[in-house]
Amino acid sequence: MSLYVVLTIHLRQQGSAESKKLEGEEEVDRDPKPGKDAPWAVRKGGWILKIYSYSLSLVFFLLFFISWGLHLYGSWVDYNVQQELNHHARESVAQFLSEPTFWFETFQNWQSEFLSVASIVILTIYLRQQGSPESKPVDASDIETGK
Repeated sequence: MSLYVVLTIHLRQQGSAESKKLEGEEEVDRDPKPGKDAPWAVRKGGWILKIYSYSLSLVFFLLFFISWGLHLYGSWVDYNVQQELNHHARESVAQFLSEPTFWFETFQNWQSEFLSVASIVILTIYLRQQGSPESKPVDASDIETGK
């Protein structure tokens, strides 16, 4: 999801409800302005505002690395249990990183994520869901980009 958030800053898909318009600036492109209703980070400014300005993608990257690390740890523990049951030597985490089993499991997870993101981007060109913020209005043309 972090790559999805970052790539949608610059990449466009004509007709997708998930894409920014092909031309021109949008509301999300404007510089933040401090005000009484603005989030505290905007009012504070400086490096806090800079971090807050990229907080969505930063959190998604952090969640990715945490989940990847937890997956690595869990798979490594399970692999070593299987190794002991088969009377083989345990492996270190570094050794396990070179095991095809770990990468097969990892790519299966990534494959499902890429498929779901691609589906929502492509299917929102032609399909609608009334009332959903993830869909264009039901009467919008297929080539209309954005919400």
